[in-house]
Amino acid sequence: MGLAHGIHGWTDVAVPDMDAGASFYSAVFGWETIDGDGGETMPYRMFAVDGDLVAGMGPLSPEQAAAGQPPVWSSYIIVDDTDAVYARALELGATPLMEPTQIMDSGKMCFILDPAGAAIGFWQAGTHGGADIFNLPNTQTWNDLGCRDTETAKNFYTELLGWQAGAMDMGDGNTYWTLTNRDRMNGGIWDMSSSLPEGAHAHWLTWFRVSDCVSTAARIVELGGTIQREPSETGVGVSAVVSDPFGAVFGIIETDQVDGQPPR
Repeated sequence: MGLAHGIHGWTDVAVPDMDAGASFYSAVFGWETIDGDGGETMPYRMFAVDGDLVAGMGPLSPEQAAAGQPPVWSSYIIVDDTDAVYARALELGATPLMEPTQIMDSGKMCFILDPAGAAIGFWQAGTHGGADIFNLPNTQTWNDLGCRDTETAKNFYTELLGWQAGAMDMGDGNTYWTLTNRDRMNGGIWDMSSSLPEGAHAHWLTWFRVSDCVSTAARIVELGGTIQREPSETGVGVSAVVSDPFGAVFGIIETDQVDGQPPR
């Protein structure tokens, strides 16, 4: 069986130099690189741990860069019907970015800008069903949405996907909304108003579990990346926000508070 509807089931990064990107991420996470079957017309690579798929990488073209698109990690939510979710998202106030598009026999995808201003992808599985493993070291373990209107974001995603939202007091007057899908934690929403500069855009952030956050962050810097937020204890583990040499931002967390695979 495939991943359940509503799961954050895939993530990929767009970079201007895929060979350099593969070298960086392989050195950070020990990932193997597998070429996709799109050839020169649709180059795409998969990252794997011991043969199990964990993430992907595509090219950021000069035209995209010239249009202002930065190197970026993108999150994809697995859905049963991309067309239906896309149509409903627009009804709920989302802005279209990419209408449902068939990607050979791999699956069908779309992108929207949610009402809080963050881009998110949806993926309907064909031959590619998403990641094979989660929550282990060097794999995706969490996704959260930083925005300035958490109420709008919470209402949008709970209505669109049937997620349940639970309030967690952050101790600073702010609330972190945990998102649950089929009785399993599936991400969160937090208010970035007091933490990030005024010009920062709403965004979904992909988190990868690591065995040692401090040493991984140091390794990222050695390889040309940047630390955006220094490793610190967060209550669920030691975490840091970092970026690769191209500027694509992701999170790393050292934690023992995850419990295996998402529901399938």
